[in-house]
Amino acid sequence: MSLDVSPALLEQAERGEVDEAAFVDCVRTSLPYAWEMISSLVAQLKVDGGPFADNQTPPPDEQARGQLLRALASDAIRGALQRHFGIRLAFQNCHRVAVFPLDSSVDETLARFTSVRNQLLNQSPELRDC
Repeated sequence: MSLDVSPALLEQAERGEVDEAAFVDCVRTSLPYAWEMISSLVAQLKVDGGPFADNQTPPPDEQARGQLLRALASDAIRGALQRHFGIRLAFQNCHRVAVFPLDSSVDETLARFTSVRNQLLNQSPELRDC
């Protein structure tokens, strides 16, 4: 799943200066499933509080799964989303996206969530194809 880059945004990149808000908007329109997933988790975190909010429901299809992979595997996209929403993102199992506040009080929880141990504990036969 590639980004649908407008000619104006491509021209900015060719000149060397890219407006991050325009890049974030490009991500929003190009990867709507990923955008909705992350923005809904950010809203959930704000409403519910706690150390993080996460999704444990697999994407409805391969296109949606591809959007999540694209958004979270790209350092540029992931970084822009984190700055835009003011959160930290974590990712497991091709669909378990989590948002953490920037508050350092959740650093230990984030470290546990992203640990090798928790990666192994969050595996299942149903997820081997993702």
